[in-house]
Amino acid sequence: MIRMRGVVREYAMGGSRVRALAGVDLDVPRGELLVVMGASGSGKSTLLNVIGCLDRPTAGSYRLDGREVVELSEAERVRIRRDKIGFVFQTFHLVPRMTAARNVELPLVFAGTPSVERRARAAELLDAVGLAPRVGHRPDELSGGERQRVAIARALVNRPPILLADEPTGNLDSASGAEIVKLLTTLNGRGQTVIVVTHSLEVAKIGHRVLQMKDGRNL
Repeated sequence: MIRMRGVVREYAMGGSRVRALAGVDLDVPRGELLVVMGASGSGKSTLLNVIGCLDRPTAGSYRLDGREVVELSEAERVRIRRDKIGFVFQTFHLVPRMTAARNVELPLVFAGTPSVERRARAAELLDAVGLAPRVGHRPDELSGGERQRVAIARALVNRPPILLADEPTGNLDSASGAEIVKLLTTLNGRGQTVIVVTHSLEVAKIGHRVLQMKDGRNL
């Protein structure tokens, strides 16, 4: 599914170049639960952004389902993000004035999905993450763990084969974090490919494999 060879990502900073990724080789088969760890500045979030087509490598090869992503136009990369990849962030990124159901529906609005299908799919996913009684609540009426579950439901609403989670438990208390870890494990058990960036050794225990990053390289 994911195949990287010699992936480099450099950024201009002042008058110098910063190398965030320094030649990453990585294979992630379909259905894996991969945990990415490393110190701040090790390149783990940059790696996730490249996998998610939010960032483009400076050099190297990144093939997704056999297709070379580096060569794609921005419009094609947008379609990949819409159809193949779901994103979950540490800070949830929910729209404050929208209910849980409306937040989950939002990607379907951009995809032009009819309203009846949008509502049905959002209700199905919120039920799947244990929030059926909370569909009409706004983010400020939900706990941190509930907000993250809404964010996961939203990430899955377009039925992407890959779920990317960047520090998904970072803003949560231990009990809420444990709920999210259990949910990610359950999703993976149903066949979802999951890649999680984390500092937490507890979260790392759920991975089929732990990828350690240091100085832009995978060890």
